Amino acid sequence: MKDWLPDLTRSSSPRYLALADLIEMDLRDGVLVTGDRLPPQRELAKRLEIDFTTVARGYVEAQKRGLIESHVGRGTFVTGRQSPAAQAFAALEPDPRRATTADFSMNMPPEPYDPDLLARMREGFYAVSADLPALLRYQPFGGAAMDRQAAAFWLARRGLMPPAERIFVSPGAHPALHAILGLLARPGETILSETVTYPGVRSLSAQLGLTLSGIAMDEHGILPEAFDAACRRLNPKALYLNPTLQNPLTLTMPEARRREIAAIAKTHRLPVIEDDAYGFLPAEGPPPFAALLPDLTWHVAGLSKCLGAGLRLAYVVAPDNKAAWPFASAMRATAVMASPLGMALATRWIEDGTADAILTFLRAEAAARQNLVASLLPAGSFRADPLSFNIWLPLGQGWTRSTFVSHMLSAGIGVVASDAFTVEGAAPEAVRVCLGGPVSREDLGNALDFMAHALQGSPEQAASFF
Repeated sequence: MKDWLPDLTRSSSPRYLALADLIEMDLRDGVLVTGDRLPPQRELAKRLEIDFTTVARGYVEAQKRGLIESHVGRGTFVTGRQSPAAQAFAALEPDPRRATTADFSMNMPPEPYDPDLLARMREGFYAVSADLPALLRYQPFGGAAMDRQAAAFWLARRGLMPPAERIFVSPGAHPALHAILGLLARPGETILSETVTYPGVRSLSAQLGLTLSGIAMDEHGILPEAFDAACRRLNPKALYLNPTLQNPLTLTMPEARRREIAAIAKTHRLPVIEDDAYGFLPAEGPPPFAALLPDLTWHVAGLSKCLGAGLRLAYVVAPDNKAAWPFASAMRATAVMASPLGMALATRWIEDGTADAILTFLRAEAAARQNLVASLLPAGSFRADPLSFNIWLPLGQGWTRSTFVSHMLSAGIGVVASDAFTVEGAAPEAVRVCLGGPVSREDLGNALDFMAHALQGSPEQAASFF
């Protein structure tokens, strides 16, 4: 029998998942080899000073992954291979009919390409498929208890620890924002936002017949004095903010400015809608508004930007129980529930550490792509953050946003003109250029090189390139 005593502190997952993780890690590192007999469950539980059922669940999880086999009367042995079902799942080839083309107009995270990370992500799909019949049923809105627990664990990383009854799993940020806006304002009433803001909130406000009014900004976000004046002048019903890695300007509102804005919102008793789509990307970012102003903030933490654009899930924190009830009712009426399959996968990835691995990849890949931008475009010619998935590109040399967008499209490169983001006043001559999605670094470099070449001269000179 192998004298195996795992160090549970090496994994941030729950203890039973940590046991399976450590079997897998030690097998990969050669600490365990095929044929090793693991300690009996009760003996290992006693040595680790943990509950027997935790070890039993850990062994079951490892067996699901095809790492071990248990034989009554003989013990538990390391197999070092996946089960036939897992092998078949991992061997599946992507369906070419779902292939997508490079698109620099959508602000998506870079797609993982590391084989080990992809294998780990696929393992999550395989593991949740064990409960497939249950995941194809209707479920109550807001998520099962285990999904809300995973949401609470994830939100705690942002310093948020709301009670479970105020946490909801929504089918993406957009439906949640639509419901919140509809609860807070009636047609014709005013919602405040940045002067240059996320286009999604512009579309939702228009759909609901709301008036979106922009607040003047500087490099740190909306100006406190302009916000206070707007509250006094316009009788707004809410303030919408995307305060971390703001889309499209990439700015992050510092803590001092957040506290100023929170104090003004508290004075006017104005609800804050905090779209925290990118909040988990910084390893250490400013506290969210939901931590500074919990009784007035609707916190929407989407997973699409920090785990995957197709994972249409968001964790929503209501400011109080009274607000939570009509929100749940509105969401049930329009969206029924989030996809149980998606919730199960997100919960699994959060519990077993895959979500952390994806975040680690995204941070490194975003930084690498921003370095590529910095190597090809002149310093000071664009606005960006090392962790942002886009850049904001002001135009000069006679370029207008329309001519630049048209020129890029002629080369098959999609960028978005500033009109889509502008709330107040004339749109600036600028475009948003996205760096993520199914675009390789090589393709990105070629596109950026084409942009840099065009921007060196006038539109008339660029026209001779094609």
